[in-house]
Amino acid sequence: MSQLIEYIIALTNLYGMVHKNKVVEIYNSQNVEQVSLSDVEEFLIGHPEELDNAFILTHKDYFVHETIMEYDDFDLLLRKKADKPHYVPEKDELLKYIDEGYFEKSKQYNDLLKYVKKNFFKDDEEKAEWLCEDIHGVCQFGADMQTILDTFNYRNIGFEDIDQVNEVMQIVMELSNNIRIWENNGHTPHEIFEKFEKPNLRPLPDKSFDFGGSAGNGNVIKKEKIGRNDPCPCGSGLKYKKCCLGKE
Repeated sequence: MSQLIEYIIALTNLYGMVHKNKVVEIYNSQNVEQVSLSDVEEFLIGHPEELDNAFILTHKDYFVHETIMEYDDFDLLLRKKADKPHYVPEKDELLKYIDEGYFEKSKQYNDLLKYVKKNFFKDDEEKAEWLCEDIHGVCQFGADMQTILDTFNYRNIGFEDIDQVNEVMQIVMELSNNIRIWENNGHTPHEIFEKFEKPNLRPLPDKSFDFGGSAGNGNVIKKEKIGRNDPCPCGSGLKYKKCCLGKE
């Protein structure tokens, strides 16, 4: 198998789908011997057996995991990915994704595994691994809590009480927020929030709004009447009617 095909398989498994230009960009950033766009396009047209064996299809200018095409999710996933940057691991880590079942075992995954070993499978480490891998798999595709509970039930695991259910669900939620997912182009939900969403949140004002009264002197604080077309007092720069009027 050529190294270029290895990259195509690994990138498709990591991102769910990968554009031909992104394959060229990432490959050339990690290798001395460069490839051209036409080199990648040969695999879009010819579709070698190695891609079939890896469950990878071609659609338009993309290499796509067959699961996406099977459920007709190509356009939806493409919209979810829009404008999100790609997570690009180092070459050695990236090429581990040639194995479709590979995933990065995060601290949160190990926390779940430790809990499961201690509370449910004290004498069977292999079964604990199977359960945690199953949970990781369903979380990777946005499963709801009932599906996660069903995964425990399938392994004949009973919970002591509602407190333990809540404890387990908290650990699973931490795992879910730290899984590399297709719609985030390989980033975890936590990484997307911390790196690209949190910095753009408007900070709260340092001081509370002064409406001309005092809350500590026993008097009722009075607000001046704000016109619909006046600047909004929250400081957004929008007119009152376009901002906080409907929120009060």
